[in-house]
Amino acid sequence: MKGVYLSIVIPVYNEEESLHTLSARLMPVLEKTGKSFEVIYTNDGSKDTSIKILKELQQKYPKQVRIIDFGGNYGQHMAIMAAFEEVRGQVIINLDADLQNPPEEIPKLLEKFEEGHDVVGSYRLKRKDQAWRHWGSRFANKVRYVLTGTHMKDQGCMFRAYARPIVDQIVSGTESSTFIPVLAWKLAQNPCEIGLKHDARTQGDSKYGIYELIRVAIDLATNFSMVPIQFFTFFGMIVSGLSFLLVIYMVARRVIYGPEAEGVFTLIAIVIFLISVAIMGIGIVGEYIGRIYQALCRRRYSIRAILQDKSLEKDKTK
Repeated sequence: MKGVYLSIVIPVYNEEESLHTLSARLMPVLEKTGKSFEVIYTNDGSKDTSIKILKELQQKYPKQVRIIDFGGNYGQHMAIMAAFEEVRGQVIINLDADLQNPPEEIPKLLEKFEEGHDVVGSYRLKRKDQAWRHWGSRFANKVRYVLTGTHMKDQGCMFRAYARPIVDQIVSGTESSTFIPVLAWKLAQNPCEIGLKHDARTQGDSKYGIYELIRVAIDLATNFSMVPIQFFTFFGMIVSGLSFLLVIYMVARRVIYGPEAEGVFTLIAIVIFLISVAIMGIGIVGEYIGRIYQALCRRRYSIRAILQDKSLEKDKTK
């Protein structure tokens, strides 16, 4: 497998219904490129028969297919990171296993990459998702831009091509959690985006629910931006100033009008509001501290096994 040009990275979590179809569509596309290639599947702790199917594919294509089998479920981005550490190609393309990003679009990514771009992102044309996911994604893209300063049309689309030096820089980081598209975009010298076809999911269910999407948003905010802490610092300064003015006002009223029972309820409401804001701020600070702890003390993921042809075990061509 020396001289591999193209590496396809595919995270897998409970995708037994789509894996055979994915392989049947993907392999002919890669063969038609005329480039040497490999396909790395990361089994992210699947509970179904995904790993069994992946082993069958590896036996069918022993020189091209490799499998990273996680010891648990660590999430899509960690599955991609693990594959990034094992890739041998000079061009790395990330592809989801659900077939919503058609493998037939890979040549378009490759063509754009070979024009001299080190990162080629994609945005979904005529997106075939539920309305709440579509509008939620648009809102999330705007929030991500505010938090990271990185302007991409579709930051949530993982169908992207990366130059090997970009992947090596991503892998060399020590973060326990990271949002790969934004990090790669920041590292790139000449990134670009192209519109690619997007299909409806016909097999299986989406593994990204509302909680997972919120979790990704929190990861993004705390990994790439100090905006949340800066916001609460600025907000705290404003509230402190207003509180000082309120104290002066209440003292003045007491001097002029004497004791007033009516103001007690207003004061209680203000105190409850400030306490809730303080708790929220503490939660955000705790999120940052938790990430420091994870980076220092915790492994990002656990690999049960790497399944590949024996002839590839000593071949770690960079």
